[in-house]
Amino acid sequence: MDKRKLSERDICTKFITPAIEQAGWDIKKQVREEYSFTDGRVIVRGNLTTRGKKKRADYLLFYQTNLPIAIIEAKDNKHAIGAGIQQAIEYGDILDVPFVYSSNGDAFIEHDMLTGLEREVSLEQFPSPEDLWQRYKQFKGITKEQEELITEPYYYTIGEKTPRYYQLNAINRTIEAIAKGQDRILLVMATGTGKTYTAFQIIWRLWKAEKKKKILFLADRNILVDQTMQNDFKPFQGFMTKIENRQMDSSYEVYLALYQQLSGNTDEMEIFRQFSPDFFDLIVVDEAHRGSARESSRWRKILEYFHNSTQIGLTATPKETDKISNIAYFGEPVYTYSLKQGIEDGFLAPYKVIRIGIDRDLEGYRPTKGQLDKYGQVIDDREYYLTDFDRDIVLEKRTELVAKKITEFLKKTDRFAKTIVFCIDIEHAERMRQALVNENADLVAQNPKYVMRITGDNAEGKAQLDNFIDEESLYPTIVTTSKLMTTGVDCKTCKLIVLDNLFGENGMTEFKQIIGRGTRLKPEYGKEYFTIMDFRNASRLFADPNFDGEPVQIYEPDEGDDIVPPTPPGGNGDNEDDNDDGDGDGERKKKFYVADAGVQVLNERVLYYDKDGKLITESLKDYSKKTILKEYATLDDFIKKWNSEDRKQAIIDELKEHGVLLEALKEEVGQDFDEFDLIAHIAFDMKPLTRSERAKKARKEDYLSKYSGVAREVLEAIIDKYQDEGRFEFEDVKILKFKPFDQFGNPMNIAKEFGGKDKYIQAMKELEKNLYG
Repeated sequence: MDKRKLSERDICTKFITPAIEQAGWDIKKQVREEYSFTDGRVIVRGNLTTRGKKKRADYLLFYQTNLPIAIIEAKDNKHAIGAGIQQAIEYGDILDVPFVYSSNGDAFIEHDMLTGLEREVSLEQFPSPEDLWQRYKQFKGITKEQEELITEPYYYTIGEKTPRYYQLNAINRTIEAIAKGQDRILLVMATGTGKTYTAFQIIWRLWKAEKKKKILFLADRNILVDQTMQNDFKPFQGFMTKIENRQMDSSYEVYLALYQQLSGNTDEMEIFRQFSPDFFDLIVVDEAHRGSARESSRWRKILEYFHNSTQIGLTATPKETDKISNIAYFGEPVYTYSLKQGIEDGFLAPYKVIRIGIDRDLEGYRPTKGQLDKYGQVIDDREYYLTDFDRDIVLEKRTELVAKKITEFLKKTDRFAKTIVFCIDIEHAERMRQALVNENADLVAQNPKYVMRITGDNAEGKAQLDNFIDEESLYPTIVTTSKLMTTGVDCKTCKLIVLDNLFGENGMTEFKQIIGRGTRLKPEYGKEYFTIMDFRNASRLFADPNFDGEPVQIYEPDEGDDIVPPTPPGGNGDNEDDNDDGDGDGERKKKFYVADAGVQVLNERVLYYDKDGKLITESLKDYSKKTILKEYATLDDFIKKWNSEDRKQAIIDELKEHGVLLEALKEEVGQDFDEFDLIAHIAFDMKPLTRSERAKKARKEDYLSKYSGVAREVLEAIIDKYQDEGRFEFEDVKILKFKPFDQFGNPMNIAKEFGGKDKYIQAMKELEKNLYG
């Protein structure tokens, strides 16, 4: 057998798998082949989406189900033994795997991620699971007692989900840190990446191993506690309780509570003191960027009272200012999974930004001397700008314009797309609700819950929060709020986020949390990306080094422009009041109300972010050209590839993975060109032929005269089909089963008319050559 003639798959089957098996690995339980660990980034072009390539390891080896320990990247034998080692190292880094290998079927190159050393290992000497585990334990200094906890499996029952790679990394890093005696731990995971599920798995392993018997899970929203109990923490049923009505029952093992329920302004209100300081072994703090980061907060009182417990902080947005610090309390994060990484892996939805500049926001507003507002108050005589509107002075026509633009966008896209409008305060949220009601009176007449305000002071609105996040419920569709929905609400359905609020100098945390309301992917709900409408220039924060998830597009429409981006042409978040929603305003602030100040939309600029997160100003056409030229340097290279590839769709799929969506280009360049002409025209400036012109050309060629009878009629029908519908896989005999070919008999009989299947395929190749000659 000549190894060099074998495919990569054959090398795996005949050499690598037998070597692993011989070393003592259980192929069924410990080895995963062709293991995909990302979903592939969602690429947005115009209003179309596609998926980038998934990251996939040829082999992932597990010491136990929860402990991946080695990766093997395979190559065919034409490659050197170590040809795959750099890719294996990259994957090992992502998957937190200590040993990585490359093989071409002759031997293995091993890279030890712990020591940085490399060596060659023969096929017969591949290490056993126990060999690798002993090496790992020795390097990490893991004792027998620590090992018992580290090897405790995660929770799984048939039909349930298993942790994604980054969740497993977070769980394992946390468990290992606790096993080694660390008692303050910070986990940073982007909104929408399953922090609560990760927390459950950590708690489960510690609880099952009987290392932590009394556990407290702290959150700051009632809905979060209820969602957690019903969903991720369900396996704790019977052992779990929610602390309510200021009653503490010591008979349970897992407690869920709002910090407001446990603490108050007086010692009598601090009911957590009913338990001894040693009662809880483990406390997990959700949304730890909020209260627990601040030394004077009530969360901090609870944590410091139970100071002997192990404490884990979960946050998407760790807080670091001169007064507030997560790291000072919990230490450096043991694991970070960022928004940018989540979007890159395809687990989070990317987003477009429509940035709308209003003339008054940019130019300001000044009243005339002694001017009265609509309620007879003398307006303070000064210049008012963006930061003043809706806080100190209300321009009613500005509110109406914002509502009009939101409605315009929804009418152009989907009027039942779940929408959250973030306002300056509760009073602004109410005015915005009224303006949106008037813009959408037709749907409000059908159901008054179409537009609702959901803020902390409004029981009717808060009661509808569950319906808003319910995928089955149409209503409410549009909600206005100020702070209620900035954190934690699991809204997979949200497709439009509107920013008409302000972010102060410490506003990055709140900004990230708001963006997080839309990042959850829900393809089956028709949600693969979401849109942000920005009326307050908040999108300047995208350029901040502390923000790590770039938008795919920023669009600034002018007055009169379509609010929907065309297919491309070419606060501070620290609010900690007693309300369960963090939305209280306290005493209503004095404002001036101006009814007659005209406002209008200014300027337009279109910016796109490419798949590497870099800001580009090129059109879809330019982006596609640059990307195609990276794959095919010359027109000849492309034509050679096109003619040699049996499945033309493979070429199109490969370009899709790089963000070249030919469907979007067709809309711009012309519907009657097929993919070959589109690519050749865009990238190489070749004059495109329409399908009709190509069909006409093919009919003139001499080769048609070689055929007669049924064979000639079939060829004519195939050319007609191409002209009407575009390119298809000509050589696939399955098409002969369908109209119009079924009139000539079954596929076997038709092939006989050409002299057999091989001759039929040869005729099709010749036809393609003539079509694309």
